[in-house]
Amino acid sequence: MLVMGLFVSSGCTIMFGLLDRVPDGPVFIALCFIVRSIDAVGFAGAMTSTVAMMGKIFPNNVATVLGSLEIFTGLGLILGPPVGGWAYQSFGYEVPFLLLGCLLLIMVPFNIYILPSIDANPSKDSFFRLLTKVKIILICYVIFTLSAGLGFLDATLSLFAIETFGLSTGYVGLIMLGLSLPYCLASPLIGYFTDKYPATRSWFMVSGGIATALGFCLLGPAPFLHIPNQLWLVIAMLGFIGFSLGMTTIPTFPELIVCAREEGYEEGLSTLGMVSGLFGAVWSMGMFYGPVVGGLITQHLNFHWAATVQAGLAFLGAFLLGLYYLLAHRRQQSVREESRPTDESTPLLTE
Repeated sequence: MLVMGLFVSSGCTIMFGLLDRVPDGPVFIALCFIVRSIDAVGFAGAMTSTVAMMGKIFPNNVATVLGSLEIFTGLGLILGPPVGGWAYQSFGYEVPFLLLGCLLLIMVPFNIYILPSIDANPSKDSFFRLLTKVKIILICYVIFTLSAGLGFLDATLSLFAIETFGLSTGYVGLIMLGLSLPYCLASPLIGYFTDKYPATRSWFMVSGGIATALGFCLLGPAPFLHIPNQLWLVIAMLGFIGFSLGMTTIPTFPELIVCAREEGYEEGLSTLGMVSGLFGAVWSMGMFYGPVVGGLITQHLNFHWAATVQAGLAFLGAFLLGLYYLLAHRRQQSVREESRPTDESTPLLTE
C-alpha cells in the first residue's frame, strides 16, 4: 500500500506539471480535478500505511515517533513555498511538479529496500464499530477542528495579510513560518512527554484545544473584542496556534489506539490500519471543510468572523472532550469507593 501509494502520487504529481500543455477551458479544469483526485487516493494509501506501520514497529513510542515525523511535516511546510516559488519563477510552471514527482518516485525503490517485512493477518473487526464509542467520536471531532483550522488558514490568511497590511507574497510566506516552526519544534517534545506519561494525553488534548480556540479568537481578532488589526498580533497568534496544534494533534492517534484496544480489537497491523484510516479520513474532512466554509464566511462576512467560527469549533471540541474525561474520572472514583470493603466486613476479610 505504501509503495503503490507513493508510485501513484509521484506519477500524478508529474502529470499535473504537464497539464499546462492541455488546451484551456473545461478540458483543463476536468483533467486537473481527475489528476488531483487520483493523487489523493495514492496519498491516502501512503499516509494510512505509514502511520499504521509506525504503530507496529514502535508500539511503545507511538507519540514520540509521530512527533518526530511531524518535524519533517513542518520542514515541508516551511521549505515548500519558498523553494517551489523559486523554482516556478526561475524555470516555469512544470519544473516544481516534475522535481517533486521525481523525488517521490525515488522513494519507491528506497522504501522497498529499507522497510522491514511485517506480518499481518486480516482483521475480522468492523471499522464502523469504532464509531460507536463516544470517546472515539469526540477525539475524531477534535481532529476535524484542527485540520479545518489549518485548511482555513491555508486558504484565507495570505489574502487577509495582503489586503490588511499591504504585504508582498514573500513576506506572507515568512508569516506562515510563525505557524509551521512552533508546530515543528513542539511536536517531538510533546510526543516524548505523552509517551512517558500517558495519563497526560487527555490534559494535552483539552488544554491544546482551548489554546487553539483562544489563538483563533485573537487572530482575527474577533469583532466583539474590538481590538484593531495589528501585524505583531497576527504573527504571535500564529505561533501560539502552531504550538497548541502540536499539543492537541500528537496525543490523538495513540489515544485512538487505546480506545480500539479497550473495545476488544486485537493488537496488530490490521487494527492499526483501521485506526490510521479513521484518523486520515477525519483529517481530510477537516481539510475540505476549512477552506470551503471558511472561505465562504470570509467572502460574505470577513476574515474576523471566519476565524471566530474556527475558534468556536475548537472550543466546542475541547469542552466536550474535557467534559467526557471529567465524567469518566468521577465514574471511576465512584466504582473504587463502591469496591472498598466496609468496616463491618473488615474482620471477616481478615479472618
